This record gives sequence, structure tokens and C-alpha cells, in this order.
Amino acid sequence: MNKYIKYGLILGIIAIIGSAIYFYVIKPEVHDASSHQNVVYTCSMHPQIIRDKPGNCPICGMTLVKKVIDNHAIEDYNIENVIKPTDNFVVGKFQTITAIDSTLSGEINLPGTVAYDPNSAVNIAAKISGRIEKIYVNFKYQRINKGQKLFDLYSPELLTEQENFIYLLSNDIDNSSIIEASKQKLLLYGMTQNQISALANSKKANPKIAIYSPSNGIVIGSETMVTPSNSAMQSMNNSTEKLELKEGNYVKKGEVVFKLVNTDKVWGVFNITQESSSFIEVNQAIKITSELNAEESIEAKINFIETQFNATDKTNRIRVYLNNNTLKLPIGLRLQGIIKTRSISGLWIQKNALVSTGNKKIVFVKSHNGFKATPVKTGFELNGYIQIIKGISVSDTIAKNAQYLIDSESFIKTE
Repeated sequence: MNKYIKYGLILGIIAIIGSAIYFYVIKPEVHDASSHQNVVYTCSMHPQIIRDKPGNCPICGMTLVKKVIDNHAIEDYNIENVIKPTDNFVVGKFQTITAIDSTLSGEINLPGTVAYDPNSAVNIAAKISGRIEKIYVNFKYQRINKGQKLFDLYSPELLTEQENFIYLLSNDIDNSSIIEASKQKLLLYGMTQNQISALANSKKANPKIAIYSPSNGIVIGSETMVTPSNSAMQSMNNSTEKLELKEGNYVKKGEVVFKLVNTDKVWGVFNITQESSSFIEVNQAIKITSELNAEESIEAKINFIETQFNATDKTNRIRVYLNNNTLKLPIGLRLQGIIKTRSISGLWIQKNALVSTGNKKIVFVKSHNGFKATPVKTGFELNGYIQIIKGISVSDTIAKNAQYLIDSESFIKTE
């Protein structure tokens, strides 16, 4: 009997010790471990979606799955932030940058072309009505030299004036004033001084009078003057286009028969975007290179800034007047202009750190474990940087590439 009592006491003592170990050692540890556990619900397709209760993913509609994480992790994860909608707060780890307060300057590259200078255009008009008997210029963009024969004109009125001049020379040689007036009339009708002298010597009227070019130039037709950019393209595409004027055509007094443009002076026409137009001023230096020789440059100045906005390519145009006597730049040649900008002080961020939603410019500012969409007001754009006028400061950390943070299925919203 004593033996059983002895074993019973031993078992009782062991049970008491085991209970003490469980309640005072093991159970507190288990409770402490469970107190550091918490349950959240996330989407398997969009892990940035985290909720504190069951539901569906707001992006794809899938049922959220349960996920157990440490309390410390959830505190670091900041549940108040992660349950915000993804259109104004993005959870994740991304490369970041900060704005820089600096003074920047750089270069602007402008594409351009060589165009005719319409100020050098010369209209060759009929000084008297008549019929074109023979034409010596047949194609547009044909080069003409001063004094070159253009066409032969038959004019009854001019023939009559020649006969009057001959009659005065033959019958009233002493009346110099009337003879001089008749001579001036022939000059005004298109005859040259040499033709009048030959007429005075031969005293024989010529029914056909040759008309000569008063200047050097390139024939661009008898139609209305086109714009420089269009004429440059036409000169390349229609270099053998025939003129509308034909032999046998009648021309009226004052009608433009040929239009010549001189290539001794040309325009360099450059396109400039709206973002860069604020850097451009009249008389500003510009360095020009051509596709024929990219190594040699032309130093020039901006002569004119066009105020008309081109809706097709969203640009304005600037003009540079070039002396082409020595340059010999062909019309339509592609040019590249380089302009050095003035120094501008301000707050700058890399262009990739900003995204435009149309009516707003957005950056993503780091906040706790995520990035908050923040609107900013921008200024100049220069060398891959954008000036920030309002919205963030140098102390703010922002996402380096804003495009990575955009949810393609929702719009960005800001407070």
C-alpha cells in the first residue's frame, strides 16, 4: 500500500510541475507569438491590393485570399495607406530621386530647310498685250540669267508704235522732243535700248519683239507665289514640270508671264516646339549645319519669329536670312540649327519623374510605404529636366519613373 501511495505522490508532483511549466512558460510564448500574427486579404493577381476583411479585387474582381503577416510587418505596412484606392496612392518599392535646386542651361536642336526668299521674287509681266509666237523657257525651276531671251511677242499695238517712231525719224527729225517721247513709249512697251537703236538704223518695223529677262533667277511659273516651305517641296518633286504658258497664248497688258526667284539670298526656316519657344529671341545666335556637310557650320542670327501657330505639327517657325552667293545651298536642303539657351534658376526634376494626365502634371511623392499622387505646376523644359514652380520641394522624395506607378485601368486622382 505504501508503495502505491509513494508512486501516486510522485505522479502528482510531476503533474503539478508540468502544469506550472505550461501555464507560466509555454502558454505565454504561444500567446505572445499569436499576438504578433494578423490576417489581411490580398489579390493574387494584384498584390498591391490589401484589405483587412474579405472581398473582391477592385481591379480584376477576383476573390481576395487570406494572408497571415506579423503585426510588426503590418505596422510597417501601414494598413491605413494600403487600403487607399490605387488611383491616388500606390504601394510598393520603386527607385526614387529628389528635386534639385540649380541653374541649368543647354542647347535646343531645331530641324529646318532651305527655302526661297519671296522678297527676292521678280514678276516678269507683259507690258503690252499680244500673242506669244515662240517661247524659250519651257520648264519650272529652270535657271535664267539676266538678259536671257524668254519669248517672242507679236503685238499690233507695239508694231504701230514702231511705225510711228520710224515716221518721226524720217519726216520730223528736228522735233527731238516728240521723237524722245516716242522712244520712251517703246521702252515702256518692253523694247530694249539696243532694239530701239537697231530700229532707228534699219527704219524697218519688226512684228515680233524678243522679250529678255531683267534679272537672274529661277522660274517658278506664272501662278500666285506659294509659301517658302511648299515651294521648297515642289522644287524637289516637280523639277521638270512644264509651264502652263504655251506658244500661241495671248497675254494681256500687266499679266504676269513669268515669276522668278533669286537664290543668292535664301531663308533657313526652322520649326520650334511650344515648350522651347520661350527660349528664342530675335538676333539670338544660331549655329547651322546641313545634311551635305554636318562638320562645317554656319554662324548666323535669328531674323524673324513667326507668330502663326502650325496646327499640323504643333510648332512655330523662325527664319534666318542667309547670303547664298558663297554658300550655294540648294532649295529644299535639310538643315539642323543649334541654339544655346540662357541660364535659368529653379527647382528641377527629371522628365521621367512626371506624368501628364492632360489637365494636370503629376509626380508621386514617397509617403511611408507607398507613393502619393501629387499635382505640380511646371515651367521650362530643358535637357531632359522640367522646372517645378509649385507642388514639391527639395525635401520631398519622388518616384524616379512615374509611368511605372500608373494603374492602366484607372485615372489618377489627387486631393
